[in-house]
Amino acid sequence: MKILVIQQKMIGDVLTSTIICEALRKVYPNATIDFLVNSNTRPVIAENPFFDNIIEFKNEYKSSKKEFFFFLKQIRQYKYDHVIDVYGKLESNLITLFSGASTKVSFYKWYTQFLYTKTIKRNSQSITNASIAIENRLRLVFPEDRITSEITKPKIFLTKEEKEKAKDFLESNNISTNTPLIMISVLGSEIKKTLPFEYMAKVIDTIVKDTGACILFNYIPDQENDARTIYNLTNYKTQKHIHLDVFAKSLRGFLAILSHCTALVGNEGGAINMGKALGVPTFTIFSPWILKKDWNMFDDGETHISVHLSDYFPELFLQKNSKELKNESLDLYPLLKPELFINQLLIFLSKNL
Repeated sequence: MKILVIQQKMIGDVLTSTIICEALRKVYPNATIDFLVNSNTRPVIAENPFFDNIIEFKNEYKSSKKEFFFFLKQIRQYKYDHVIDVYGKLESNLITLFSGASTKVSFYKWYTQFLYTKTIKRNSQSITNASIAIENRLRLVFPEDRITSEITKPKIFLTKEEKEKAKDFLESNNISTNTPLIMISVLGSEIKKTLPFEYMAKVIDTIVKDTGACILFNYIPDQENDARTIYNLTNYKTQKHIHLDVFAKSLRGFLAILSHCTALVGNEGGAINMGKALGVPTFTIFSPWILKKDWNMFDDGETHISVHLSDYFPELFLQKNSKELKNESLDLYPLLKPELFINQLLIFLSKNL
């Protein structure tokens, strides 16, 4: 039996969907399982034992109809028996259709349901602390009465050599893995998913004052100027603890460094999901327009804590949809003052450091 799982999109989505491959491995232990993802997310799922092959969806497939058609023909040649389309957009609709699989499963959409042999309606409320992102994915494999018993966490697999190399790298930069080391996700993927800079600076000041920990910043290269702006907003004593220029040159390198961190604090996004998959305690700050219940995976009030403006001002979110909140996010974010959640952060630090 040959199975294809399709999850294009960003790192957090891809990492979360690895649980589908793990579930399939349990149900079909002798099957060949392939995982189709965007090329840039491949490093996050490397070394994962729950699928056999990574099928890359390359950028040229988006930019060239000819290249995309050749890719569809290649998919056809693999002769899959079973396809699970988690993504559910036009590209994955066509991949599923061209696969020729006898069983095709996806989430229900009225305008694409005819493409699939089975569609699953997403639940809007979670029944565990795993989050609806986890639970709904498991519904693509298991019947409803098995969801709670089949809950599992996404996992990232690093080699011993990768971990040792990261440790040597940190120590070469005078960072001991025997002292608290906190990664700060200082910036979201866009400004509407980023805590105001001055607020993030206050959060970092609080962490250093309370713990004396070494601080690493997580940001992508084109965010360097904004990261330095946040650094400059912290006080002088805090800056002595921040290793702003210590960062990995690859995503696998970042993951190996993150695996040595005592905790990860900051904006919701891929880094938070990667931290959880590595077993690193996380404190997550959600954007006002992101639904916390969708992505607060495995929040337990101790090892994983998340905060959202709706926790403090629920009346602001009554009868508003995600699109409206996204448009208003830059106006809403300033209301999420650090004073609202600083005690929760201090409790988190005391329990995990």
